[in-house]
Amino acid sequence: MLNIAEVAARFGALRQELDRVIIGQERVKTLAIASLVAGGHMLLEGAPGTGKTLLSLALARLLGCRFRRIQFTPDLMPADLLGANIFNQKSQEFVFRPGPVFTDILLADEINRTPPRTQAALLEAMQESAVTIDGIRYEVSPVFTVFATQNPVEFEGTYPLPEAQRDRFLFKITIDFPEAADEEKMLSAYAVGERLHDEIVKSLQPVVTAEELAQARRTVAAYVHVEPHIIRYIQEIVSRTRHDDAVQIGAGPRASLALLEASRAVAALSNRSFITPDDVKSLVEPVLAHRVTLSPDAEMEGLALSDILSRIYEQVEVPR
Repeated sequence: MLNIAEVAARFGALRQELDRVIIGQERVKTLAIASLVAGGHMLLEGAPGTGKTLLSLALARLLGCRFRRIQFTPDLMPADLLGANIFNQKSQEFVFRPGPVFTDILLADEINRTPPRTQAALLEAMQESAVTIDGIRYEVSPVFTVFATQNPVEFEGTYPLPEAQRDRFLFKITIDFPEAADEEKMLSAYAVGERLHDEIVKSLQPVVTAEELAQARRTVAAYVHVEPHIIRYIQEIVSRTRHDDAVQIGAGPRASLALLEASRAVAALSNRSFITPDDVKSLVEPVLAHRVTLSPDAEMEGLALSDILSRIYEQVEVPR
Protein backbone atom coordinates (compact mmCIF):
# COMPACT_ATOMS: atom_id res chain seq x y z
CA MET A 1 0.00 0.00 0.00
CA LEU A 2 1.19 3.54 -0.71
CA ASN A 3 2.40 5.66 2.18
CA ILE A 4 1.28 9.26 2.68
CA ALA A 5 4.39 10.72 1.01
CA GLU A 6 3.77 8.54 -2.05
CA VAL A 7 0.12 9.60 -2.20
CA ALA A 8 1.18 13.25 -2.12
CA ALA A 9 3.80 12.62 -4.82
CA ARG A 10 1.51 10.62 -7.17
CA PHE A 11 -1.30 13.14 -7.06
CA GLY A 12 1.13 16.05 -7.15
CA ALA A 13 2.32 14.70 -10.51
CA LEU A 14 -1.30 14.38 -11.61
CA ARG A 15 -1.88 18.01 -10.64
CA GLN A 16 1.09 19.14 -12.75
CA GLU A 17 -0.36 17.42 -15.81
CA LEU A 18 -3.81 18.85 -15.09
CA ASP A 19 -2.29 22.35 -15.00
CA ARG A 20 -1.30 21.90 -18.66
CA VAL A 21 -4.96 21.73 -19.64
CA ILE A 22 -6.86 23.85 -17.11
CA ILE A 23 -5.44 27.36 -16.85
CA GLY A 24 -6.21 29.01 -13.52
CA GLN A 25 -9.11 27.66 -11.41
CA GLU A 26 -6.57 26.55 -8.78
CA ARG A 27 -9.09 25.87 -6.04
CA VAL A 28 -11.33 23.92 -8.40
CA LYS A 29 -8.44 21.61 -9.34
CA THR A 30 -7.44 21.16 -5.70
CA LEU A 31 -10.98 20.18 -4.70
CA ALA A 32 -11.39 17.82 -7.66
CA ILE A 33 -8.23 15.89 -6.75
CA ALA A 34 -9.18 15.85 -3.05
CA SER A 35 -12.56 14.41 -4.00
CA LEU A 36 -10.87 11.57 -5.89
CA VAL A 37 -8.53 10.74 -3.00
CA ALA A 38 -11.38 10.90 -0.47
CA GLY A 39 -13.41 8.44 -2.54
CA GLY A 40 -16.25 10.88 -3.09
CA HIS A 41 -18.36 11.95 -6.03
CA MET A 42 -18.24 15.54 -7.21
CA LEU A 43 -20.82 17.88 -8.68
CA LEU A 44 -19.39 20.58 -10.94
CA GLU A 45 -21.65 23.58 -11.49
CA GLY A 46 -21.08 26.49 -13.80
CA ALA A 47 -22.32 28.29 -16.87
CA PRO A 48 -21.72 26.64 -20.26
CA GLY A 49 -18.15 26.99 -21.49
CA THR A 50 -16.43 27.29 -18.09
CA GLY A 51 -14.51 24.00 -18.42
CA LYS A 52 -16.62 21.54 -16.43
CA THR A 53 -16.48 18.76 -19.03
CA LEU A 54 -12.87 19.56 -19.94
CA LEU A 55 -11.80 19.13 -16.31
CA SER A 56 -13.60 15.78 -16.10
CA LEU A 57 -12.13 14.48 -19.37
CA ALA A 58 -8.61 15.53 -18.37
CA LEU A 59 -8.89 13.81 -14.98
CA ALA A 60 -10.23 10.66 -16.63
CA ARG A 61 -7.24 10.52 -19.00
CA LEU A 62 -4.79 11.03 -16.12
CA LEU A 63 -6.31 8.09 -14.25
CA GLY A 64 -5.63 4.62 -15.60
CA CYS A 65 -9.27 3.73 -15.06
CA ARG A 66 -12.17 2.63 -17.22
CA PHE A 67 -14.13 5.69 -18.26
CA ARG A 68 -17.63 6.23 -19.64
CA ARG A 69 -19.40 9.44 -20.52
CA ILE A 70 -23.15 9.84 -20.84
CA GLN A 71 -24.98 12.96 -21.93
CA PHE A 72 -28.05 13.49 -19.76
CA THR A 73 -31.09 14.54 -21.81
CA PRO A 74 -34.82 14.91 -21.03
CA ASP A 75 -35.61 11.54 -22.67
CA LEU A 76 -32.91 9.54 -20.85
CA MET A 77 -34.34 6.52 -18.99
CA PRO A 78 -32.97 4.67 -15.93
CA ALA A 79 -32.22 1.60 -18.07
CA ASP A 80 -30.00 3.78 -20.27
CA LEU A 81 -27.78 4.27 -17.21
CA LEU A 82 -27.99 0.99 -15.36
CA GLY A 83 -28.57 -1.55 -18.11
CA ALA A 84 -31.41 -4.01 -18.62
CA ASN A 85 -32.27 -7.65 -19.11
CA ILE A 86 -32.48 -8.38 -22.85
CA PHE A 87 -34.18 -11.49 -24.23
CA ASN A 88 -31.74 -13.62 -26.20
CA GLN A 89 -33.60 -15.30 -29.06
CA LYS A 90 -30.89 -17.94 -29.51
CA SER A 91 -30.74 -19.13 -25.89
CA GLN A 92 -34.37 -18.24 -25.12
CA GLU A 93 -33.19 -16.57 -21.92
CA PHE A 94 -32.94 -13.06 -20.55
CA VAL A 95 -29.35 -11.78 -20.45
CA PHE A 96 -28.24 -8.76 -18.47
CA ARG A 97 -26.65 -6.05 -20.59
CA PRO A 98 -24.70 -3.65 -18.32
CA GLY A 99 -25.16 0.09 -18.74
CA PRO A 100 -22.57 2.90 -18.54
CA VAL A 101 -22.64 2.82 -14.73
CA PHE A 102 -20.44 -0.31 -14.84
CA THR A 103 -17.18 1.57 -15.13
CA ASP A 104 -14.59 3.20 -12.85
CA ILE A 105 -15.17 6.86 -13.70
CA LEU A 106 -18.58 7.99 -14.97
CA LEU A 107 -18.97 11.47 -16.42
CA ALA A 108 -22.64 12.41 -16.01
CA ASP A 109 -22.68 15.42 -18.31
CA GLU A 110 -25.41 18.01 -17.61
CA ILE A 111 -27.03 15.76 -15.03
CA ASN A 112 -29.79 18.25 -14.28
CA ARG A 113 -31.18 18.16 -17.82
CA THR A 114 -32.86 14.82 -17.18
CA PRO A 115 -35.96 14.25 -14.99
CA PRO A 116 -35.54 13.33 -11.28
CA ARG A 117 -36.57 9.68 -11.87
CA THR A 118 -33.53 9.10 -14.06
CA GLN A 119 -31.26 11.17 -11.81
CA ALA A 120 -32.29 8.99 -8.87
CA ALA A 121 -31.25 5.84 -10.73
CA LEU A 122 -27.67 6.64 -9.73
CA LEU A 123 -28.40 6.70 -5.99
CA GLU A 124 -27.69 3.05 -5.17
CA ALA A 125 -24.51 2.96 -7.24
CA MET A 126 -23.20 6.16 -5.65
CA GLN A 127 -23.95 5.04 -2.10
CA GLU A 128 -23.49 1.27 -2.12
CA SER A 129 -21.34 0.58 -5.21
CA ALA A 130 -24.07 -1.69 -6.57
CA VAL A 131 -27.27 -1.59 -8.61
CA THR A 132 -30.35 -3.78 -8.42
CA ILE A 133 -32.02 -4.84 -11.67
CA ASP A 134 -35.17 -6.99 -11.56
CA GLY A 135 -34.35 -8.02 -7.99
CA ILE A 136 -30.75 -9.05 -8.72
CA ARG A 137 -27.91 -7.04 -7.20
CA TYR A 138 -24.86 -6.30 -9.36
CA GLU A 139 -21.64 -4.86 -7.93
CA VAL A 140 -20.01 -1.92 -9.69
CA SER A 141 -16.32 -1.00 -9.59
CA PRO A 142 -14.76 -0.56 -6.11
CA VAL A 143 -13.37 2.80 -7.28
CA PHE A 144 -16.64 3.86 -8.98
CA THR A 145 -16.74 7.66 -9.02
CA VAL A 146 -19.22 10.07 -10.57
CA PHE A 147 -18.09 13.35 -12.08
CA ALA A 148 -21.39 15.16 -12.64
CA THR A 149 -21.68 18.51 -14.38
CA GLN A 150 -24.68 20.78 -14.25
CA ASN A 151 -25.73 24.22 -15.40
CA PRO A 152 -27.14 26.57 -12.75
CA VAL A 153 -30.78 25.69 -11.99
CA GLU A 154 -31.93 29.08 -13.27
CA PHE A 155 -31.01 28.01 -16.81
CA GLU A 156 -33.80 26.92 -19.14
CA GLY A 157 -34.39 23.18 -19.47
CA THR A 158 -32.89 22.17 -16.11
CA TYR A 159 -34.38 20.12 -13.26
CA PRO A 160 -33.20 20.59 -9.66
CA LEU A 161 -31.44 17.52 -8.26
CA PRO A 162 -33.38 15.70 -5.51
CA GLU A 163 -32.05 16.46 -2.01
CA ALA A 164 -31.18 12.78 -1.45
CA GLN A 165 -28.99 12.74 -4.53
CA ARG A 166 -27.28 16.04 -3.77
CA ASP A 167 -26.34 14.58 -0.40
CA ARG A 168 -24.44 11.74 -2.12
CA PHE A 169 -21.96 14.16 -3.66
CA LEU A 170 -18.93 14.82 -1.49
CA PHE A 171 -18.40 18.29 -3.01
CA LYS A 172 -20.34 20.77 -5.02
CA ILE A 173 -17.65 22.69 -6.87
CA THR A 174 -18.69 25.96 -8.47
CA ILE A 175 -16.66 26.92 -11.53
CA ASP A 176 -16.79 30.65 -12.18
CA PHE A 177 -15.67 32.50 -15.28
CA PRO A 178 -11.85 32.66 -15.47
CA GLU A 179 -9.83 35.59 -14.22
CA ALA A 180 -8.88 38.09 -16.93
CA ALA A 181 -5.20 37.08 -16.85
CA ASP A 182 -6.04 33.38 -17.09
CA GLU A 183 -8.44 33.95 -19.97
CA GLU A 184 -5.80 35.99 -21.79
CA LYS A 185 -3.29 33.18 -21.26
CA MET A 186 -5.77 30.69 -22.68
CA LEU A 187 -6.42 32.87 -25.71
CA SER A 188 -2.68 33.26 -26.29
CA ALA A 189 -2.27 29.47 -26.26
CA TYR A 190 -5.00 29.02 -28.85
CA ALA A 191 -3.58 31.89 -30.92
CA VAL A 192 -0.34 29.94 -31.45
CA GLY A 193 -2.18 26.70 -32.22
CA GLU A 194 -2.21 25.03 -28.78
CA ARG A 195 -5.72 23.58 -28.64
CA LEU A 196 -5.98 22.73 -24.93
CA HIS A 197 -9.34 20.96 -25.15
CA ASP A 198 -8.26 18.77 -28.06
CA GLU A 199 -4.58 18.17 -28.70
CA ILE A 200 -3.25 18.44 -25.14
CA VAL A 201 -6.08 16.37 -23.61
CA LYS A 202 -5.44 13.60 -26.16
CA SER A 203 -1.72 13.68 -25.34
CA LEU A 204 -2.27 13.11 -21.62
CA GLN A 205 -1.07 9.76 -20.28
CA PRO A 206 -2.22 8.01 -17.08
CA VAL A 207 -0.30 9.12 -14.01
CA VAL A 208 -2.24 7.14 -11.39
CA THR A 209 -3.59 3.63 -11.95
CA ALA A 210 -6.92 2.33 -10.68
CA GLU A 211 -5.10 0.18 -8.13
CA GLU A 212 -3.04 3.15 -6.92
CA LEU A 213 -6.23 5.18 -6.57
CA ALA A 214 -7.74 2.41 -4.43
CA GLN A 215 -4.52 2.19 -2.39
CA ALA A 216 -4.46 5.96 -1.87
CA ARG A 217 -7.98 5.84 -0.48
CA ARG A 218 -7.03 3.04 1.92
CA THR A 219 -3.91 4.95 2.99
CA VAL A 220 -5.90 8.07 3.79
CA ALA A 221 -8.39 6.06 5.86
CA ALA A 222 -5.68 4.16 7.73
CA TYR A 223 -2.90 6.66 8.32
CA VAL A 224 -4.38 10.17 8.52
CA HIS A 225 -5.23 10.48 12.20
CA VAL A 226 -8.14 12.51 13.52
CA GLU A 227 -7.78 14.01 16.97
CA PRO A 228 -10.84 14.27 19.26
CA HIS A 229 -10.76 18.08 19.17
CA ILE A 230 -11.02 17.99 15.35
CA ILE A 231 -13.99 15.62 15.56
CA ARG A 232 -15.73 18.01 17.96
CA TYR A 233 -14.90 20.95 15.69
CA ILE A 234 -16.46 19.24 12.66
CA GLN A 235 -19.52 18.15 14.60
CA GLU A 236 -20.16 21.62 15.99
CA ILE A 237 -19.86 23.32 12.60
CA VAL A 238 -22.34 20.92 11.00
CA SER A 239 -24.65 21.01 14.01
CA ARG A 240 -24.90 24.80 13.87
CA THR A 241 -26.34 24.63 10.36
CA ARG A 242 -29.38 22.91 11.92
CA HIS A 243 -30.07 25.73 14.36
CA ASP A 244 -29.29 28.90 12.41
CA ASP A 245 -32.29 31.22 11.87
CA ALA A 246 -31.34 31.73 8.22
CA VAL A 247 -31.34 28.00 7.47
CA GLN A 248 -34.49 26.02 6.68
CA ILE A 249 -32.85 22.59 6.27
CA GLY A 250 -29.47 21.97 7.88
CA ALA A 251 -26.81 19.43 7.00
CA GLY A 252 -27.19 15.82 8.16
CA PRO A 253 -24.72 13.29 9.55
CA ARG A 254 -23.51 12.40 6.04
CA ALA A 255 -22.19 15.97 5.81
CA SER A 256 -20.15 15.47 8.99
CA LEU A 257 -18.62 12.30 7.54
CA ALA A 258 -17.95 14.07 4.24
CA LEU A 259 -16.18 16.94 6.00
CA LEU A 260 -14.07 14.44 7.94
CA GLU A 261 -13.08 12.32 4.91
CA ALA A 262 -12.41 15.35 2.71
CA SER A 263 -10.20 16.89 5.42
CA ARG A 264 -8.23 13.65 5.60
CA ALA A 265 -7.66 13.72 1.85
CA VAL A 266 -6.47 17.34 1.90
CA ALA A 267 -4.05 16.50 4.72
CA ALA A 268 -2.62 13.53 2.80
CA LEU A 269 -2.21 15.59 -0.36
CA SER A 270 -0.22 18.06 1.76
CA ASN A 271 1.95 15.13 2.94
CA ARG A 272 0.57 15.23 6.48
CA SER A 273 -0.77 12.45 8.68
CA PHE A 274 -3.00 14.79 10.70
CA ILE A 275 -5.85 17.23 10.06
CA THR A 276 -5.63 20.90 10.96
CA PRO A 277 -8.57 23.23 11.66
CA ASP A 278 -7.61 25.12 8.49
CA ASP A 279 -8.19 21.94 6.45
CA VAL A 280 -11.71 21.76 7.84
CA LYS A 281 -12.48 25.46 7.34
CA SER A 282 -11.29 25.37 3.73
CA LEU A 283 -13.80 22.62 2.92
CA VAL A 284 -16.92 23.90 4.71
CA GLU A 285 -18.45 25.56 1.65
CA PRO A 286 -17.91 22.78 -0.97
CA VAL A 287 -19.09 20.12 1.50
CA LEU A 288 -22.10 21.96 2.91
CA ALA A 289 -23.33 24.34 0.19
CA HIS A 290 -25.47 21.71 -1.57
CA ARG A 291 -26.70 20.21 1.70
CA VAL A 292 -28.03 23.38 3.34
CA THR A 293 -31.22 25.17 2.29
CA LEU A 294 -31.80 28.80 3.20
CA SER A 295 -35.08 29.84 4.78
CA PRO A 296 -37.55 31.81 2.60
CA ASP A 297 -36.95 34.92 4.72
CA ALA A 298 -33.19 34.70 4.17
CA GLU A 299 -33.71 34.31 0.44
CA MET A 300 -36.05 37.30 0.34
CA GLU A 301 -33.42 39.36 2.13
CA GLY A 302 -30.92 38.34 -0.53
CA LEU A 303 -28.55 36.61 1.89
CA ALA A 304 -25.84 34.50 0.24
CA LEU A 305 -25.42 30.92 1.42
CA SER A 306 -21.63 31.31 1.36
CA ASP A 307 -21.89 34.22 3.80
CA ILE A 308 -24.16 32.22 6.11
CA LEU A 309 -21.72 29.29 6.14
CA SER A 310 -18.81 31.63 6.84
CA ARG A 311 -20.72 33.16 9.73
CA ILE A 312 -21.50 29.71 11.12
CA TYR A 313 -17.94 28.40 11.20
CA GLU A 314 -16.56 31.71 12.46
CA GLN A 315 -18.85 31.34 15.48
CA VAL A 316 -17.27 27.99 16.36
CA GLU A 317 -14.16 28.21 18.54
CA VAL A 318 -11.11 26.98 16.65
CA PRO A 319 -9.36 24.17 18.58
CA ARG A 320 -5.78 24.75 19.63
